[in-house]
Amino acid sequence: MDLVTNDREAPPTGTPAGTRTTEPLTQYLQRVNQRVHAFDRRHPLPWDVTFAGFWVTAALIDYTGDGWRNVTHNPDAPGPLLLALSLGLSVPLLWRRAHPAAVLLAMAPFALVNAWSGATLQAALLQLVVVYHITLRLSLRHLWWAPALVLAPVVISAARYGEGEWSQQIGSQLTSVLVAVLIGITVRTRQNYTEALEDRARRLETERDQQAQLAAAAERARIAREMHDIIGHNLSVITGLADGGRYAAGKSPERAAQALDAIATTSRQALGELRRLLDVLRDDDTAHPAERTPQPGLTDLDQLIDGVRSAGLPVHTRVEGRATLPPGRQLTVFRVVQEALTNTLKHAGPETTSEISLVHGDGGAVTVTITDTGKGTPPSAPSDGRGIPGMRERTALYGGTLEAGPRPHPEQGWRVRLHLPEETPQ
Repeated sequence: MDLVTNDREAPPTGTPAGTRTTEPLTQYLQRVNQRVHAFDRRHPLPWDVTFAGFWVTAALIDYTGDGWRNVTHNPDAPGPLLLALSLGLSVPLLWRRAHPAAVLLAMAPFALVNAWSGATLQAALLQLVVVYHITLRLSLRHLWWAPALVLAPVVISAARYGEGEWSQQIGSQLTSVLVAVLIGITVRTRQNYTEALEDRARRLETERDQQAQLAAAAERARIAREMHDIIGHNLSVITGLADGGRYAAGKSPERAAQALDAIATTSRQALGELRRLLDVLRDDDTAHPAERTPQPGLTDLDQLIDGVRSAGLPVHTRVEGRATLPPGRQLTVFRVVQEALTNTLKHAGPETTSEISLVHGDGGAVTVTITDTGKGTPPSAPSDGRGIPGMRERTALYGGTLEAGPRPHPEQGWRVRLHLPEETPQ
């Protein structure tokens, strides 16, 4: 007794206290049960033949062993009739699962003859098995005629031979029918409950996979936007600097050297931003903490604009109000300005100037307008599809609006206008 008590009180090593563990024997029986059910679903015929063969054998033993004489009303019933009744009441069980209603109807004539002739073979009780399968597998509306069909032979036997009270004979058979129906309803309810749980588990698993896929797609889109902003802008600046340095190499070696220095600085900045972005994607903790600097914000705009100016694009800035933007909004403003200036470098053409107007409002509201005087092809449909769409996605995160298009006539060039409304109080 002490050993049993200790086993119950002490959970296995590594098992949280209060967790109920399944006994090895129970697990073994569950596995065996699952394998049997799986085999039965794939190959139902062996079990049907075994089940029907057992009851056919029992019926024939009752017939050949004269056991039926203990309850019969007609001991002189002919042997061929008894054999036919024994087989007619047992052989149809082979199809009880596939066609239970048809099986009961096929057994009904033999049950009626069994009652009318007075043979009263016990094989007639096998109708209860069929009633159980009707309850388990068919619509419950079949329960109004199936019990009546099973009770009819009892009524005929009581009326013809009149042994015992009617209430006793019919009540006994009615009780048996009700028990078979209740067992069928219980098993059916359990099966429906199990199927509902399995279906819910499948749907939850599918939903989990879908959520994971959506999260992965959103993360890929975010990374693509960041890569586009970093690489696209810096390469545009480097290209402008390289072109300027090439033209200046023959006439002004000092200006060419300055261009090369600016190219090196811009390249290092691009590598640093890419390194920070890639460090975020790493699963381990090997990245140096100092490399995980914050994302760019409004304080980095001056450095961004200086780089664009060094690439040959004059940029004028105008700031109104006091900046009170959280980091996420600052990043959005920075990326929109970066993308707009990059497009100007790519598409505006020579002798272009750009102007940036930054107006801060209350509660984190901000309006940014970037215009240029370019005469080149506007970036309305970038080849990679990530420029203006990326800006719109960033803007939508904060419920803002972004307008990008040609400046109204007679002005020339392109205009990008970003507006982020006030932050909603949490």
